Amino acid sequence: MSDEVVLLDTFVSVFGMRVRIALAEKGIQYEYKEEDLMNKSHLLLQMNPIHKKIPVLIHNGKPICESLIIVEYIDEVWKDKSPPLMPSDPYKRAHARFWADYIGKKIYDGGMKIWSSKVEEHKTANKEFIECLKVLEGELGDKPYFEGENFGLVDMAFIPYYSWFPVYKKLSNLNIEAECPKFVAWAQRCMQKESVSKSLVDPDKVYEFIVLFRQKIGVA
Repeated sequence: MSDEVVLLDTFVSVFGMRVRIALAEKGIQYEYKEEDLMNKSHLLLQMNPIHKKIPVLIHNGKPICESLIIVEYIDEVWKDKSPPLMPSDPYKRAHARFWADYIGKKIYDGGMKIWSSKVEEHKTANKEFIECLKVLEGELGDKPYFEGENFGLVDMAFIPYYSWFPVYKKLSNLNIEAECPKFVAWAQRCMQKESVSKSLVDPDKVYEFIVLFRQKIGVA
């Protein structure tokens, strides 16, 4: 019996893109179901009744929630499929989890301050965001990927934001390429992977979505 895999997601979600990359890395076939977060489906509310958020991976009828947990689940369940998404060494796994968590908190929150704030607040938001990126840039160093030679969890956690970088620039004139050139080189290296290039969303579509969202929340 083949696995039944369904992903509840929203196309612009950086968290959902992580899961799409992980599934693509492992070559897992799945059914994609787009969610309208302003009008959540009965299936989403049923599968994630606690947080009511995407993404949710439904594997043979059983839901797995939270993007980093889903990525680790994919790695464990389909461990016979290459490549591994997590380091084999326990310390390196813990190290990867730490930085993936940092990205989920610091980078997401910093980016949200940019796209949801008013023009007069952008200067402060930009400064805080760049400070967080500089910390990550220090962790990347001169390595090809965060875990060294292998594309892994931390890369998957962070690369979806590459779709959002042009949005930050349009909204607040934040030039990440000038501020953090190592990240641009790293991102372009990641984008050479088919699993990444086919999973990330066109920045223009992200920008259209954010413009509409800003109008809904009354931010000029």
